[in-house]
Amino acid sequence: MRLLLAGAPGLEWGVRLASLDILQLIGQAGWIVKLVLLALAAASVVSWAIIAFKWRELRRAAEDSEAFLEVYHEGSFDAAHEVARDLDQSPIAQVFLEAYGELSRIARYAGRSLSSGLGDLQRRAVERQISWTAARETHRLERGLEFLATTGSAAPFVGLFGTVVGIITAFEEIGEAGSASLAVVAPGIAEALIATAVGLAAAIPATIAYNHFVGELRRLGERVDLFAEEFLADIRIRGARPADDSRAAGP
Repeated sequence: MRLLLAGAPGLEWGVRLASLDILQLIGQAGWIVKLVLLALAAASVVSWAIIAFKWRELRRAAEDSEAFLEVYHEGSFDAAHEVARDLDQSPIAQVFLEAYGELSRIARYAGRSLSSGLGDLQRRAVERQISWTAARETHRLERGLEFLATTGSAAPFVGLFGTVVGIITAFEEIGEAGSASLAVVAPGIAEALIATAVGLAAAIPATIAYNHFVGELRRLGERVDLFAEEFLADIRIRGARPADDSRAAGP
């Protein structure tokens, strides 16, 4: 109560002392606990770097996909092809480029346009190209998520390991001192609590970000699947002629 009535200067001084005590406890901790804290801190830094990168990457992928679909739905394959070449972060645009390139090769080998539609083998070739490109783009966008998943699941257990070591240290100090006073027990218990807190601090953001990014990737994947069906339907309905388009270069 006296500390609360002392005003802001007293509170600030108390916070500084608490921070200093934590740093001192870390410095006095055993080498195993220090390794645990170092590993958790490194995992947290890497996780935040991945979170920042994936957030920008997935936002760019969604924005580029929207920009491509706006042009594609205007009805011109020529314009869509030109735009898709500059939207390398859009999985939908990349699927279109690969599928359209496959149509161009089919038209060249067949020696005719595909205005009459796709044959069964030709349709399977285009679908295979679409599936391969979609899988490649999904793999590209999933890079880094494994680390977030591992950090989210393993960091609490690593912190728990540090907790166990800290408790063992506390019991050893009790045995050496022959007393269970707070002054003897507190340092080891504090080490245990610090390891637990750092483990949770590394795991919670990684888990939240992983679940968010998985949801974003699922939505992007659904949009890619819908676009693939729409593109194949447009080829059948419109009678695309990629071989006659001088600007439709293969990938």
